Amino acid sequence: MRGQDKLEAGRRARWGLRPLVALSLLVGALVYAASAGAAAIPPGTNNVSSTSVTFSSAVVFGDVYPRGLVTNYYFQYGKTTGYGAQTPLAPAGNGTVPLRVSQLISGLQPATTYHFRLVTTNPAGTGTSNDHTFTTPKVPLSLQIAGVPNPVPFGNPFLVEGTLSGTGSANHAVVLQANLFPFTAGFRQVGNPELTSATGGFSFPVVGLNENAQLRVQTIGGPLVTSPVVTENVAVLVTFHARRTHRHGRWRLYGTVTPAEAGALVGFQRLVPGGRTVNQGGTVVRSGSATTSHFSRTVRVRRGGVYRALVQVADGAHVSAYSAPVLIR
Repeated sequence: MRGQDKLEAGRRARWGLRPLVALSLLVGALVYAASAGAAAIPPGTNNVSSTSVTFSSAVVFGDVYPRGLVTNYYFQYGKTTGYGAQTPLAPAGNGTVPLRVSQLISGLQPATTYHFRLVTTNPAGTGTSNDHTFTTPKVPLSLQIAGVPNPVPFGNPFLVEGTLSGTGSANHAVVLQANLFPFTAGFRQVGNPELTSATGGFSFPVVGLNENAQLRVQTIGGPLVTSPVVTENVAVLVTFHARRTHRHGRWRLYGTVTPAEAGALVGFQRLVPGGRTVNQGGTVVRSGSATTSHFSRTVRVRRGGVYRALVQVADGAHVSAYSAPVLIR
């Protein structure tokens, strides 16, 4: 009987464990099913938007939901909902809470509407946000000008060249304005307006500027844009000659200055190799006609070479200038 009692007790014990084993298997199956169900859900997106939008770039951002799986993301963007471009693939981790992500988009065109969306991907699949848009602003118009050449010899023509930059710079009307020395009369229009080229370039020919002038260019019509003021200098026009005298080694150096600059200083220079100069004396400009003054002086020339005259003026209406070089043998 004792042996049968042991067998019966063992049988009862085994039957008592079966409910526990069954419960454990059931819980494991539920846990597996739950994890399998979570893994089957692709990553999510939310709160997609843009910021820091300039005429050439923008920052786009959004929330990524990895849902416990290793997830990557990127932004698609373009001028239509076909997009056509995307940011580099970037990691978003494998967390279970939303991750805020962002990317810089550059190389954009001004005054253009762009579509974009956030795309997430992991082993369970791909998630995409709704389509969003932003519009880049216009590039503000700006003007830059220069006088060519500057200084310009008295009475010679020159050009005021420049560029209108920014959105809408092509085929835009611009006008040249000048404020003549002593710069108290104010700016006045010079010549007729011109239209900028397809790239915003323009060029105003100017003939017969007699005194230093402040120059600027303005747009016609909105928006009103004014270039920085450029001073176009007018250099005196110097002629220079050399004539041998009857005295050995003596030469008469003479010339004219236009416009008349009586009292201006004249320096004679000999040009030597290496770009250096050697002073060979000087004189003072004397009055002549109403439009032209002259200078003359006899100097000792111990050796031949190339000479030139420098006329230094300080009246504010003109600037100093060199003559053309003269060869003395």
